[in-house]
Amino acid sequence: MKTKSIIFSAPGKAEFVEQEIGAPGKDEVIVRLEVTSISSGTERANVSGDTNVSIDKKAVVGFPRQSGYSSAGVVEAVGEGVTNVKVGDRVAAVWSRHSRYNRLPAANVFKIGDNITFEEAALFHIATFPLAAIRKCRLEIGESALVMGLGILGMMAVRLLRLAGAVPIIAVDPIKERREKALAYGADYAFDPFEENFDQKVKKITNGGANVAIEVTGVGKGLDSALDCMARFGRVALLGCTRDSDFTIDYYRKVHGPGITLVGAHTVARPKFESSEGMWTVGDDMKTLIGLSETRRIDLSDMIQDTRSPKEAPEVYTRLINDKGFPTTQFNWREV
Repeated sequence: MKTKSIIFSAPGKAEFVEQEIGAPGKDEVIVRLEVTSISSGTERANVSGDTNVSIDKKAVVGFPRQSGYSSAGVVEAVGEGVTNVKVGDRVAAVWSRHSRYNRLPAANVFKIGDNITFEEAALFHIATFPLAAIRKCRLEIGESALVMGLGILGMMAVRLLRLAGAVPIIAVDPIKERREKALAYGADYAFDPFEENFDQKVKKITNGGANVAIEVTGVGKGLDSALDCMARFGRVALLGCTRDSDFTIDYYRKVHGPGITLVGAHTVARPKFESSEGMWTVGDDMKTLIGLSETRRIDLSDMIQDTRSPKEAPEVYTRLINDKGFPTTQFNWREV
């Protein structure tokens, strides 16, 4: 069986190609993807040739490579033993690839209702990342929260924090348009991290500092600034991929003294089979997002800023590499 796919054939080079895909094996399904979402941080690292994209130091990362992990489509075929979905079911998928057809473990697909669009469902897997970070921080209703960095993960964190009952929610980013969007999504305040006395402003409106921070920049200065804004015994989730290990932090005064908890919030740092308090599986978080969407507690579709044909992949990824304000973008595979 043939499928059309996006591959990164060399550093900085994306191509639209044809590939072979085998029949589904035991406990596998074939999904005809309708929409895939770009996760800008991960995919920028992949297409640019960053050899530090894998959390596993033993993994060999080379080219060609494929990316994309958050998608939605229709089940095309099922293998032996599959019981959770059937042919024709509309599903959201995790750990997929930018490809028209994906062969996936049946455990990686989740049935969605007809009132959920493929566009919205294709954002669910990405949304499980900030959801897990919030859970790990054990946020309680009424606690203050800071979001450092307003890319797609930060924007989702703002919306989920509002659902979780955080108050106030402070959104932080140097890009004015992003701050304005965060306010529209439910942030109570939005600041430029480079403005004078930024940390003091946060401490004033939170009566001493934020209880929880979701750090999404992945940059040492971002974490350093977040620590300056924290309340005593605050919790900071490291959601942004901090691939640069050269951090200069005054841990004695900014972490040890005030009793700050730093939480590793990479999405692989979660249980695989059974959820517990603050530590949910990706499957249970997907079901949470599907439930929130079906009941219209949340609607992520208005976060989509650009839709492209997969055939435009070379131009899209060139922009991703060069544009720090890269918009939330999806590929529409329906006419490929």
